[in-house]
Amino acid sequence: MFRDRQEAGRKLAEELVKLKLADPVVLALPRGGVPVAAEIADALNAPLDLVIVRKVGAPGNPELAVAAIVDGNPPDVVLNREIVEAYNLDDSDLRMLVNRERPELEQRRIVYLGDRHPIPMTGKTAVLVDDGAATGTTMKVAIRALKRRSPREIVVALPVAPPEVVVELAREATRIVCLTQPVRFLALGYHYHDFQQLADEEVMRLIRDHTLGQTISAASS
Repeated sequence: MFRDRQEAGRKLAEELVKLKLADPVVLALPRGGVPVAAEIADALNAPLDLVIVRKVGAPGNPELAVAAIVDGNPPDVVLNREIVEAYNLDDSDLRMLVNRERPELEQRRIVYLGDRHPIPMTGKTAVLVDDGAATGTTMKVAIRALKRRSPREIVVALPVAPPEVVVELAREATRIVCLTQPVRFLALGYHYHDFQQLADEEVMRLIRDHTLGQTISAASS
C-alpha cells in the first residue's frame, strides 16, 4: 500500500528517472493523477500539464460511452465504434452529442489552468500519469488521443493496476511503468492509506506550485 498519492508519485519518479526520457512532458489525469504527476514532474524537471477526458453518453443512456473527448487545441474525439454502430449513429448525431459535452470539457481546463494552452507534444515524451487504473478505459482514450499529437513516445506511469489492464495498456503505449499489479484488485482506494477526494482548489494549487518552481529554477540557472 502507498501512504498517499505523493508517496506513490515519488516511487514512480524513482523508476522514471532511470529511463533517462528525452524531452519529457508529464500529463496528469485529473483529479487523482495530479498529486502523483506533480512529484514526477518535479523529479524529471519537466513541464506539467493535464489531459482532461469527458465521456460522451449514448442517447437515452448517458452512462454508456459512444465516444470520449480529450481536451486539446483542437480537442480530440475518440469513438467507441461498437456502440456507435449499435445505436446506428451518423456523423450529425455524433456531432450533436459531442458538441453537448464540449463546454464542460473546456470549463474544466479553464478552472484548472486558466487561459494556458495545452503544451505541444510534437517530438516530446508524453508521460501519462494517474493514481491507478481499475479498468484502464480513460487511460486508453487518453493514449489514443495523444498519438495524434506526434509525440516521440508515450510512457504510462501508474502506481497500481490489475495485471490484465497493464497488458492492455502496454499494447497501446510505447511502454508502461506500474509499481504494483495485484491479482486480487479491489477498489483503487484499498491500495492507499490516505485516498481522500481532491478538490479543484488542490489541483490548481499543485499545478501553480510546480509552475512557480520551474520558473524559479529557470531563472537561477
